[in-house]
Amino acid sequence: MTFGEWPSLQDFEWIQALRDCPQDPVHHAEGNVWIHTGMVLESLAADTRFRDASEGERDVLWAAAVLHDVAKPETTEVQSDGRVTAKGHSARGALRARAILWELGMPFARREQVCGMIRYHQFPFYLIERDDAQRKAAAISLSARCSQLAVLAEADIRGRVCADLEKVLENIALFESFCREEGCWDQRRHFPSAIARFEYFRRPERAIDYAAHDSTVMEVVVMSGMPGAGKDMWIRNNLPDWPVVSLDALREELGVDPGENQGTVVQAAKERAREYLRKRQRFVWNATNLSRTLRSPVIQLMADYNARVRLVYVEAPADALHRQNRSRERVVPEVIMERLLSKWDVPDPSEAHEVVYCAG
Repeated sequence: MTFGEWPSLQDFEWIQALRDCPQDPVHHAEGNVWIHTGMVLESLAADTRFRDASEGERDVLWAAAVLHDVAKPETTEVQSDGRVTAKGHSARGALRARAILWELGMPFARREQVCGMIRYHQFPFYLIERDDAQRKAAAISLSARCSQLAVLAEADIRGRVCADLEKVLENIALFESFCREEGCWDQRRHFPSAIARFEYFRRPERAIDYAAHDSTVMEVVVMSGMPGAGKDMWIRNNLPDWPVVSLDALREELGVDPGENQGTVVQAAKERAREYLRKRQRFVWNATNLSRTLRSPVIQLMADYNARVRLVYVEAPADALHRQNRSRERVVPEVIMERLLSKWDVPDPSEAHEVVYCAG
C-alpha cells in the first residue's frame, strides 16, 4: 500500500465497510468514516512535511492514514441519545491493519511502523493532559516515530468538521514540544540500559533515568509467533542444547485439543518452567504468545525469578505460513488461525530485556 493508491483500494471489504459506518455528529459532522478517511488523505497530501518526506516515510504515513479508523465498523455503537462512540478502535485497528498489510505483503519493519501509528494515532490530541504523559510518550516512541505521529494526527483533525479544531491543533503542538524535551521526537526514548528500560515499564514508581542494577541470574528465551511461522526451527538452529517448555508438546502429552480450554496446558507449562527457574537453569518457553495479554504473565513469572528475558518473535509471509501450517504434524485448524490473527500483537521493546525480530 503506497502513496496515491486510495482509488485502487475501493473494492476491499474493509474499505467498503467504512461507507456504512456512522460517526459522532459533534466530532465528525462531515459524515461517515469513508468520507472522513478521504478528507484525511487530502489533508495529508497537502502537508509540506508529508511532501518533503522520503518515499518510505510517505508510504508509512499514507498507509496509516488509510487504515487509522479501519476498526470503527466493528467498534462503533450508536447511543440512545444519538451520540456515536467507537471505543477501542485505535488498539483494535492496529491488530486489524497488521493482518491486512501482512496479507498484502508489506515489509515487516514498515508495516509495524504503520501499526504503531494506528495504535497511538489519537494520543497527540490529549497526551499533554495525562498524568502519565512521560511514561506514555516513552512507550509510544518504541513503536512509532512521534514526529510522524504528529503529522498523522494533524491530518486526522483537519480531515473532519468539528468545533474543537484549534484546541486540538494546540495540543498537537504541545505534544511536539513535550516529546522534544523528552528526547523522543525523532528517535526512541533513551534508557541507561536494557535492564533500566525493562524495569521502568514494570514498575510505575521507577524514575525514567534510573540506572537499575542488573540482578538477573539466568536467561530465558520466550518465543512468539503464529503456528507454522518457524519457532521450532529457530530453536533447533540457535539453541539446540537448551531444554524447551513447549505448549504444543504438552497439549499432545495431556491430550488437549488446540480448540479446547488451554488452562490445564498453561498451568502444566508454568510448573515445568518453575522447576528450571528454581535451579537457575536457562530454558526456552515455546508458545504462540501472540498478544501482550498472553505474554505479560509469562514474562512476569520469569522476572520474578530474576531471569533475563529474551523475547524472540518469528514471522513468515502469509503464503508460506499457511503452507507450513498445513505441512505440520499437528495442523492448526483454519478457524483457530483466524482467531489468532485477530489477536496478533507483535512484541515491542518495552516487554522484555531484549526483543529479537526474525521476520521473512
